[in-house]
Amino acid sequence: QVQLVESGGGLVQAGGSLRLSCAASGRTFSRYAMGWFRQAPGEEREFVARITWSYGITYYSNSVKGRFTISRDNAKNTVYLQMNSLKPEDTAVYYCAADSDGNYVYESWGQGTQVTVSA
Repeated sequence: QVQLVESGGGLVQAGGSLRLSCAASGRTFSRYAMGWFRQAPGEEREFVARITWSYGITYYSNSVKGRFTISRDNAKNTVYLQMNSLKPEDTAVYYCAADSDGNYVYESWGQGTQVTVSA
């Protein structure tokens, strides 16, 4: 099992930026890819971005493409989500998750960090 701890959330005005971090510990050798998801009040959890540990291949949802950047620091076992040009509709709890097999099933999840974007 992989333990994941997110940080970096907060309150920001529209147009501003935040950087989220996700520190991984435990069975980190089993990670294949990491993902960021978000869930707004009353909404289902949605995919935001994904990155593979080995080659750093990235994927983004259309709603954040061009504004958000996912990256990883293998030495620190940490994944980041740089969020620029934030909009009120980006307000949500953001979660990181680990996919150990590359099959897009995320077995481990963090506790989430709140991001609030004011108009």
